[in-house]
Amino acid sequence: MPRAKLKAQKVEAAHALLDARAIPEGGAWITKARKAAQARVRDMGLPSKRDEYWRYTDPRRLTDAAVVPGALHDTRGEPPVFDGFDRIKLVFVDGVFDAEASDPLALAGVEICHLSQAAGTDLHWARDLYGTLDARAQAPVERPLASVNTAYATEGVLIRVTGKPEKPISLIYLRQSETSDAMVHHVIRVETGAEATILENGPIATRFNQVMEVDIADGGTLHHIRAQGRDHERAGSAHLFARLGVGSHLKSFTLTANGALIRNDAIIWLDGADGSAHLAGATVGDGAFHHDDTVFVTHGAPRCESRQVFKKVLRGGAVGVFQGKILVDQIAQLTDGYQISQSLLLDENAQFLAKPELEIYADDVKCSHGSTSGEIDDNQLFYLRARGVPEDSAKTLLVLAFLAEALEEIADPDYADDLRARLEAWFERRG
Repeated sequence: MPRAKLKAQKVEAAHALLDARAIPEGGAWITKARKAAQARVRDMGLPSKRDEYWRYTDPRRLTDAAVVPGALHDTRGEPPVFDGFDRIKLVFVDGVFDAEASDPLALAGVEICHLSQAAGTDLHWARDLYGTLDARAQAPVERPLASVNTAYATEGVLIRVTGKPEKPISLIYLRQSETSDAMVHHVIRVETGAEATILENGPIATRFNQVMEVDIADGGTLHHIRAQGRDHERAGSAHLFARLGVGSHLKSFTLTANGALIRNDAIIWLDGADGSAHLAGATVGDGAFHHDDTVFVTHGAPRCESRQVFKKVLRGGAVGVFQGKILVDQIAQLTDGYQISQSLLLDENAQFLAKPELEIYADDVKCSHGSTSGEIDDNQLFYLRARGVPEDSAKTLLVLAFLAEALEEIADPDYADDLRARLEAWFERRG
């Protein structure tokens, strides 16, 4: 199809979607951001499988007018992820904030505000951040789903970290409707020298569009750990945008277990010297499961480090996708960039598609990337069987060992152990 005709189709689809919606009411600052985002979508159009960064994933389930109903996953008898940790809980039900089920929004070292409350004010600290990282991320790759979210999301939290809160902030997503369609937008500002942990768990909605914009000032640190729930029939898109200042650090890990169509985008800018960004993901899925991790890290300052570690375990027709890029600007001398994506295919029906990229304009850098796909090593399996380990248990041990490198990117070993136990239980149930 000619490019002009494709563009016209994308724009027409966007206008049809947007004309059916109204910009939510709010204060001047957020209305300005929402209208700018809406204008971006009208100009870009909706994503198409013919777009370079959607070539492995069909976005129509995320952009169609109607939601594909999805059965609710029965988790009775299973304690929620992170349930054993002392944390401040913010609960969303089908994407809507539930104040009664949540803890009071009060914790030393952090300010927390519900998006709808802040949006109704004329001034708010988030006015300089809401929608700005989404707008910045539109080049060189267009990301219209994020701008749709910025324009229309009314749910989410604004978190300003001013110290080192003693508890993590836990965002809990519960799904109670088989046809829920939710947009959630979070904004996080980590002030100079501050440090916090954000936990996320649950399926959000049958279909969801999530954006998290993160700004980390000089010397700040954010730990982000996300477990996306095990609902098999959900579909969604999640964007993580993060800007890092001098000497600041980000660690983000995502665990995904099943789902009909899950697309996780992470767009990171290392704007200050001596910063680091570690992004990792562990994915397990089978059957009609399609999971896409798309990562774009820009080194825009010297002596920064980035790591991308993504591991997928697939079987029964499941499809895994990884698209990862490291872009090193000319000023970013002494960059240390590392990227690895690997899949373990448990049968011949599973599929893994990878597109690793390096784009380097500095001359004194250390960058590497690699991508592999394989099956369980028969010699290792034989070794365990010869020592009396049953075959299913032996396979689970080997799978967990394969995923270990991604889990090791979680700074706190207690959280890593919790997620490791969930994965082990998942494989034991699946057999």
